[in-house]
Amino acid sequence: MQKFIELLEKNNLLKTIHDPVDVDLEIAHLAYIEVKKEDSKALLFTNAVKNGKKYDYPVLLNTFCNEKALKLAFGKDYEDVAKEISSLLKMHIPQSFGAKLNFFKTLLDLKNIPPKRIKKDGEFNYKSLNSLYDMPILKTWEKDAAPFITMGQVYTQSLDGKQNNLGMYRLQVVDEKTLLMHWQIHKDASHFFHEYKKANQKMPVSIAIGGDPLYIWCAQAPLPKGIFELLLYGFIKKKPAILAKCKSNHLYVPYDSDFVIEGFVDPNEFAPEGPFGDHTGFYTPVELCPVLKIEKIFAKKNAIYQATVVGKPPLEDKYMGLGTERVFLPLLQTNAPDLIDYNMPENGVFHNLILAKIEAKYPAHAKQIMHTFWGVGQMSFVKHAIFVDENAPCLQDYDKLIPYILNRFDEEKLLISEGICDQLDHASNTYCYGGKAGLDACGDEKKVELEILSNETLLSLFKEKDQSILNLKQFYTQTFAPICVILINKKEKIAQVFEKLQTCKKHFRILVFLDTDAILENPYMLIWRVVNNIDAKRDIFIKKDCVAIDATSKGSLENYHKEWPLMTNCSKEVIDKLIAKNLLPNDEKLFKKFEIF
Repeated sequence: MQKFIELLEKNNLLKTIHDPVDVDLEIAHLAYIEVKKEDSKALLFTNAVKNGKKYDYPVLLNTFCNEKALKLAFGKDYEDVAKEISSLLKMHIPQSFGAKLNFFKTLLDLKNIPPKRIKKDGEFNYKSLNSLYDMPILKTWEKDAAPFITMGQVYTQSLDGKQNNLGMYRLQVVDEKTLLMHWQIHKDASHFFHEYKKANQKMPVSIAIGGDPLYIWCAQAPLPKGIFELLLYGFIKKKPAILAKCKSNHLYVPYDSDFVIEGFVDPNEFAPEGPFGDHTGFYTPVELCPVLKIEKIFAKKNAIYQATVVGKPPLEDKYMGLGTERVFLPLLQTNAPDLIDYNMPENGVFHNLILAKIEAKYPAHAKQIMHTFWGVGQMSFVKHAIFVDENAPCLQDYDKLIPYILNRFDEEKLLISEGICDQLDHASNTYCYGGKAGLDACGDEKKVELEILSNETLLSLFKEKDQSILNLKQFYTQTFAPICVILINKKEKIAQVFEKLQTCKKHFRILVFLDTDAILENPYMLIWRVVNNIDAKRDIFIKKDCVAIDATSKGSLENYHKEWPLMTNCSKEVIDKLIAKNLLPNDEKLFKKFEIF
């Protein structure tokens, strides 16, 4: 980690803060706002404190602060990694002598992929820590249940010892020697846990923090089931990850880790975990999670504690996700050969919205690939997907792409389905299962003649039909399918409101309903709210030539019996304190743009 910090500093990507900054909220709030800036940098806090007491270890956040930092972690351009994977997948028997030499060179490079285990303790001076409280573990959000380890590399192994896994899961601190394991139901570590539970055996778990930053990127990579994530590390780096055996269990972790936490999970012991402000920008609720009893904690000499902040976008995971998006495109194309490209918009928080460009060869080709997406690994968590053809603008050019999509919007080409969803999704009535929507925007435009009114006139007309409508704003009125966003003080089901507005349908095609706290002038955050808050099967209503989307919070009206989650908002008191200490500029424009309060 120290070497990477030096690399960040050399490339003017590091900001070092020597002032005392508290691990409860202050450090996280500074990092949260920093990464939203155009010129964001990694932050190194050399004087992390809690209630005035200084920790022995610096804290690093925003390791992947921008695209350049991500490339530094890779040691190359991530697009080059994608090209290497694509080349391997298309490998054929060489014919010429030169081709044969290149073929064998490729095979020789592959020998460095598997991790290498060493037996000696080595030169690093690790010392034993007595408690988790010796580590500067952060509390990120006001309503978080406790401090959480947020960049822990969680190493586990199947019961038979044949499969190893590296995952990135949040870890709630309970006391000096206890953590709660939030490995999600669909993840390999959770599957291993159930093997141990069935055998009634304690499960060894080791957590590494720090070391080469590519470890933690690999931990979140959506590899096929059973493939050890450190194989991907070896493929990218062209050298093996060097692993050392843990002291209190038989697992292996990277030799250059800054911290190592070792212990065992009793498969019969659970405790309430959460709430926690997660990457969706909402708090996830309290649920029972396995308990990790810690045997040993080690810290390397000059160790640096690595953490991340998750919440409303954009954040560091934007850049981690960008690497994932680009590197895994060739693998997706093996299942969907006519997929040209795909894009995960940052305000769609990964699984909530994906854009895809395909070579559309026949009717409903897009719908065929939708089903492919929903059946492949972690892509099966995708809630909303929009498909365009090869003639569409670049998927990252939203100013051109959105009108292209809206001019081809056809409610008859909107596929509503259902399936598994991310465990962190809060919109669905049912746990880990809900509605999905896919839009086929390939082919010719669908021309629908509308009478576009001003926002004021349309609002007045809508209010005549339903007084609970408080405000609205129209977007993309120059297209054949403008979007009208409506703020409503909901008194009845949105389907009923939509029905009342049918007499005005010559003035609209797409209606989106939101709660009154949404800001109509902020389309970036409006999209974030919509894709988070809807279950497509319950919340999308289709009529001839028009559609309504209910992105309001849900309750008994919709038979939603869970508690609707709160958003991850910064503490105004903490922000004011940081401004007063000259650690944070009072950038009201940025605060409003990303709705930090």
